[in-house]
Amino acid sequence: MLTQPAIEQLKSLRCMGMAEALREQLQTPESASLSFEERLAFLIERELLLREQRVVLGKLRHARLREQACIEDIDYKASRGLSKMLINQLALCHWINHKENVLITGATGTGKTYLACALAHKACRMRIGARYIRLPKLFQTIDIAKADGSYTKLLEQIAKTPLLVLDDWGVAPMTDANRRDFLELIDDRYKCSSTLITSQLPVALWHDSIGDATLGDAILDRLIHNAHRIELTGDSMRKNKTQKVEKKEN
Repeated sequence: MLTQPAIEQLKSLRCMGMAEALREQLQTPESASLSFEERLAFLIERELLLREQRVVLGKLRHARLREQACIEDIDYKASRGLSKMLINQLALCHWINHKENVLITGATGTGKTYLACALAHKACRMRIGARYIRLPKLFQTIDIAKADGSYTKLLEQIAKTPLLVLDDWGVAPMTDANRRDFLELIDDRYKCSSTLITSQLPVALWHDSIGDATLGDAILDRLIHNAHRIELTGDSMRKNKTQKVEKKEN
């Protein structure tokens, strides 16, 4: 029989989905009743599905999301102040295609990082590149890049990322170098890519947190005017989850 060589040839062509589908057809007697065109269509469909899964997994690996979050698992209870309509709109990722930003604020534990990662996860599922990083870690990475000569390359890589998720704005004061590096980064991305920022600080306090009026104006002008804002409220979700676990154990 020529089927085994055909399977190996498909593998050599890196058509793993087709190879596996062909093997399954050979092991399923019912497949013999299908026409050649139908069997071929099943092989092609499996190959396309596998390749799509590989692309998505690659996007997710590159994104390095902190939370294993999905849009479908978001809690919309009233006390959070979270609009399901807005999230469903953002889940379509048109805002990324239009190079718009998202700003998520709220007290610690209200689910800012989870929501940010859920939106980034959905972008990856739609084959849109994303990258998550805490803002303090970003500044550390930039300092290292300056020291080893890869600063320009790093900024170019960040500028090209369709969706950049910057977590924890305002947890530490910016140095003058931080402010200037951040302006350079945001300016490179302005009207070219989308940025999602989370912060415990209300957006109204971001200007003061930057620490320089002129640079603050320039940075926020590029972030805010085309941004969707989400203000989370309510008690700490982490605290609530801990209390629920303790009640179950007792």
